[in-house]
Amino acid sequence: MTRTLVLGGTTEASKLAKALAEAGMDAVFSYAGRTANPVAQPLPLRVGGFGGVGGLLRYLREEEISHVVDATHPFAAQMSRNVVQACAEGNLPLCAYERPPWRPVAGDNWIHVGDMDAAVQALPETSARVFLAIGKQNLAGFAAKPQHHYLLRLVDPPEAELPLPNCSVEIARGPFDEAGDLALMQNHGITHVVSKNAGGRGASAKLAAARALALPIIMIDRPQVPPRMTYGDVAEVMAWLFHTPAQPASGA
Repeated sequence: MTRTLVLGGTTEASKLAKALAEAGMDAVFSYAGRTANPVAQPLPLRVGGFGGVGGLLRYLREEEISHVVDATHPFAAQMSRNVVQACAEGNLPLCAYERPPWRPVAGDNWIHVGDMDAAVQALPETSARVFLAIGKQNLAGFAAKPQHHYLLRLVDPPEAELPLPNCSVEIARGPFDEAGDLALMQNHGITHVVSKNAGGRGASAKLAAARALALPIIMIDRPQVPPRMTYGDVAEVMAWLFHTPAQPASGA
């Protein structure tokens, strides 16, 4: 008998949750808890962290999880590292359901950087108007360049004072479209875009809008995670679940 833990927070995770529910499969959907009003799911929910590798392994054993699907955001690297280690220690089958990264096309002006610190350094020294399309977790580093005006697009209103002295905030939840992002960038006089290479369609509109406006995009490469079986389609994940023998979690 299978009991699947879906580590969610992405469009892909929601698609998988729907497929699991429609198939009548026993599964739990886990949110990290960073969004105040997460998308409703047709599966039992748990919200919050696990307490590192040890806490995750205890949860897997206590809940008699037989399969784990990591459908977290491509930049949730620590969670992905933890789940690889926990599943290895617990001898549990694991796969990732991950959207492919974006690739530049004709007309794009991308500046590839390896991490958030490099993205800060890639911004100009002279004043610019920057669409900082990276969420709310990594804003503090950009305070090192306070000469810029930063436009932030967040799912929830900020609960505390933002670390950037000169910024504007748009509250919105994707998916977004090119016309809307084009208008957003024009209305705010954007000169540069900073983006994580998250992949997927829901947030790709800013790439097309920047292309249309001939704006440079500072594109942050995905962090490295340990090797794991990875699928890019919900049907592939479902086939993996059906054909991978159930294995109750073991380990201390």
